[in-house]
Amino acid sequence: MDIIIRRLEPSDYEAMQKVFAGPRVTWGTLQQPYPSVESWRKRLTEIPESQFWLAAMVGDEMAGQLEIQTTPNHPRRKHVGQLGMAVRDDFQGKGVGTALMQAAVDIADHWLDLLRLELGVFVDNEPAVRLYQRFGFVIEGTLTRYAFRAGTYADVYAMARFRQE
Repeated sequence: MDIIIRRLEPSDYEAMQKVFAGPRVTWGTLQQPYPSVESWRKRLTEIPESQFWLAAMVGDEMAGQLEIQTTPNHPRRKHVGQLGMAVRDDFQGKGVGTALMQAAVDIADHWLDLLRLELGVFVDNEPAVRLYQRFGFVIEGTLTRYAFRAGTYADVYAMARFRQE
């Protein structure tokens, strides 16, 4: 499968809604179920410069997305990026997450000058935890009852990766 990584565009709002409409994506992220196309159109209308969004494309289909959020106006945290990622249900386990993470680490290390990348991941999302660990992320702690998901409270690992210098 040929996966092309590119910058997300405001016109991608319908594809983003499709990514986040899957039950496995809802389960693995902090998004609400049944996202509307209009909410994604509004969210992507003007993407701030502090957010760097990537799209993973397989042919004409968006297979996944990744966001790096930075805080350039906070001098004591400008060396940090926060990651969020989602892979469409029907593309999970096919290398899309790996391609997105490779691109994110390259951008963070070589273009955004980020020393630290952070993310949160549900502790029971074992495939995602393994993916992040392959890219050098370590578990720094557990956030107990961090989010309400599917009728119960779920724990999240706080994970981070430091750029090798």
